[in-house]
Amino acid sequence: MSPIASTLSRSIRLRVLGVGFTLWAACVASAAAAESPLCRLGHRQSPIDITATAKASAPALTFAYRAEPLRLANDGHTVRVRFAHGGELLVGQERYRLQQFHFHTPGGDRIAGEEFPMAAHLLHKGRSGQLLAVVVLFRLGAENPTLAALWTLSPRRADGDHAVAGAMADARALLPSSRAYYRYEGSLTASPCSEGVTWLVLKQPLELSAAQLAHWRTRFEDNIRPPQPLHGRTVLEIP
Repeated sequence: MSPIASTLSRSIRLRVLGVGFTLWAACVASAAAAESPLCRLGHRQSPIDITATAKASAPALTFAYRAEPLRLANDGHTVRVRFAHGGELLVGQERYRLQQFHFHTPGGDRIAGEEFPMAAHLLHKGRSGQLLAVVVLFRLGAENPTLAALWTLSPRRADGDHAVAGAMADARALLPSSRAYYRYEGSLTASPCSEGVTWLVLKQPLELSAAQLAHWRTRFEDNIRPPQPLHGRTVLEIP
C-alpha cells in the first residue's frame, strides 16, 4: 500500500439517503440557490460562537468508523469524501451512520470568539432520520498528513465522484485524541437552513500548515456563513 493509501487508511465515507440528507449534502453548493427565509429568521441556526456553556454529563462519544475504498469529489466548493460502509458514531445508545465529510473555510463555529481557519464536518444520520454533524476544527501549525494526501488525490475539476485505486478512507484519521465536545441544536449551514440538526463540536483542534491553507485557497473560495445568534439556546460542554 502506498504512503498516501496508508495515511488515508486511517481516514473517510458517504451515501446520500433521502431528501433531507440530499439537501444537507448540497448545502455547501447552495450559494447559487435562492436563500430560504429561515436562514434569516430562524432561531436555531448554525454555525455559532460558543461563548458560554453549561457543564453536562451527556453520553460519551464512541467512533466506530471503518476503512473502505476511497471515493472523493471536488464539487466546486469543497472536497467531499463519501462512504457506503464507513461505520457509525455512538452517542450513548443512539447510533448514527457516517455519511460523508467535507471541509469549510473558515471554520464556521467559533470558541470564545476564536475563528479557526478550517473545519471538517463529518455528517451522520440516525435511524429515525435525525441529522448529526461532528465538527473538527483546525489551527495553523504543522502540516497535516491526512489533508496532504487528500489534497494530492482530489480532482482538479468539479466532475463528480472519483474512486481512487489502492487508497482506503477511514474518518478516524480526522479525529483528535480527546473526545471532549460541545453540543448544541442548530441547522444546515446554507439554504434551506433547515433546523433540527444536532451539532457536536470537538474541543481539541487539529493542525494544518499555512502552506496547506494557502493551497486550498488557490482552489476554493470561503464557503461558510458567519456565526448566527444563539437566541437563548444552551450549549452543553462535555465533559
